[in-house]
Amino acid sequence: MNALTRDDVIGILKKLKQLFNINKDYLVELDGKMGDGDLGLTMSKAFAAAYDELMGTEETDIGKILMKAGMLMAKAAPSTMGTLMATGFMRGGKAISGKIQISTADLADFFQAFVAGIMERGKAKPGEKTIIDSLKPAADTLAQLREEDATEALQKALLAAEGGLESTKNMVAQHGRIAYYKEKSKGEKDPGATAGVILMKGFIL
Repeated sequence: MNALTRDDVIGILKKLKQLFNINKDYLVELDGKMGDGDLGLTMSKAFAAAYDELMGTEETDIGKILMKAGMLMAKAAPSTMGTLMATGFMRGGKAISGKIQISTADLADFFQAFVAGIMERGKAKPGEKTIIDSLKPAADTLAQLREEDATEALQKALLAAEGGLESTKNMVAQHGRIAYYKEKSKGEKDPGATAGVILMKGFIL
């Protein structure tokens, strides 16, 4: 696949709704070990709201669709992670505003802006056991593969995200309730980074 169409993007939102619903209980369990335990509910609610509202949209500007998805997420799930995910979609959508098809290069721009938005809003950086640790490797992989086929590039980005998630086992959390556990937070995969991997899976149609 060389480019994603508007219909592909709506399909991605549908798949994300399904994936976060399927993984809702897993994310609740993972987040409940040291966090608030609401991550699965937050993500499921956010992506359901985005898809349900946009499934019949007549908008052709993919950037605007993704920005709108972020706005809907922010309204439906105003928690920390809901706000961060919403910020990512709004920033990423803005970066590719005006596009009626998106190439691998556009996807790279979307995810670079997505990650930058989350880092700025959450005041987080790589290595602090957050969603950044799975999404930044994915975004950087797409940036390196700008000229490749979109499907192949996204599959490689997913592998990078999965590697980043695995690396969070050795990190000490710096943000959120899990940060209270300091060294005890080692050994567990970060729930936010897990959500980041699920997000990347949703982009592979």
